[in-house]
Amino acid sequence: MARLLVVGGCGYIGSHTVKRLLQAGHDVVVLDNLSSGFRDSLLGGTLVVGDCGNRPQLDTLFSNYAFDGVLHFASLIQVGESVTDPARYYLNNVMKTLTLLTAMKDHGVGPLVFSSTAAIFGEPTTARLSESHPCTPLNPYGMSKLMVEHMLGDFLHAYGLRSVALRYFNASGADPLNRIGERHDPETHLIPLALQAALGLRGPLSVYGRDYATPDGTCVRDYIHVDDLAQAHLLALEYLWQDGEPGAFNLGNGGGFSVQQVLDTVERVTGCRVPFENAPRRPGDPAQLVADAQLARHTLGWAPRHAALETIITHAWQWEIKRAGLTPTLYNPHAA
Repeated sequence: MARLLVVGGCGYIGSHTVKRLLQAGHDVVVLDNLSSGFRDSLLGGTLVVGDCGNRPQLDTLFSNYAFDGVLHFASLIQVGESVTDPARYYLNNVMKTLTLLTAMKDHGVGPLVFSSTAAIFGEPTTARLSESHPCTPLNPYGMSKLMVEHMLGDFLHAYGLRSVALRYFNASGADPLNRIGERHDPETHLIPLALQAALGLRGPLSVYGRDYATPDGTCVRDYIHVDDLAQAHLLALEYLWQDGEPGAFNLGNGGGFSVQQVLDTVERVTGCRVPFENAPRRPGDPAQLVADAQLARHTLGWAPRHAALETIITHAWQWEIKRAGLTPTLYNPHAA
């Protein structure tokens, strides 16, 4: 059993990872300022309300606990907001992470698993993106994550602080037992938006562009179940504990689904129509973003267990029903 610090563990991916760490028998301490996370997302462990940018609080934590590793999920993630308020993103995502890394270095704490993103790549130049794809972020959110990845490399070479960065593609789904799930505010992810539209909880979904060079003209994305992401974090920790080479790994199913395929699957799973309206393309939206995740499969021994789009949407649908306080006999405002 290891004792682990999970920074941002009350959020969407963080809480699912805490669940997985607890299932593996580890002792988990969560540090979260609850700005976007929820106390009731924790299924166990110890919650410390605070901020990874608070150096005195980090000193106290690292003095009181002998941690065997740290997992970092405490980033702001809204791409649009990062464009209109980049200062907030560089402060939270970069400067606070620097504070955390410096505290870890000073207290001799490690290793670290960092929550990164496919947004570091920018416009894709290949059908599937491997770890060697050029990194040219299109927005401050992606740039802030890339800056942290560079810091991780520098801290390794200068101080020996070992880390793995996990680059997510489209995190989706919910706990199969329907205990926790996605609840961003505002919500920007396609699957919960489509489910909420099907429930009548929001207006028509906007489909941005139907003239892409894809089979049905809509954008293609790689959706990865949040439980599979959580499993990757545990495997990354074990890899580092076994003296694996620090670095970065892409996480995705390796196969994409179009916006229209998502809408069709939502209607099939829910039995409800998804109201939508067609809209112009959004600037910077590539036709296809799909991971080449072979390195994670071969090096970490990781493989998605919930790869089917229907499974991902079914778990997310169960969660949205629960959030809305409905039962399966009451959720059909737009019968297909």
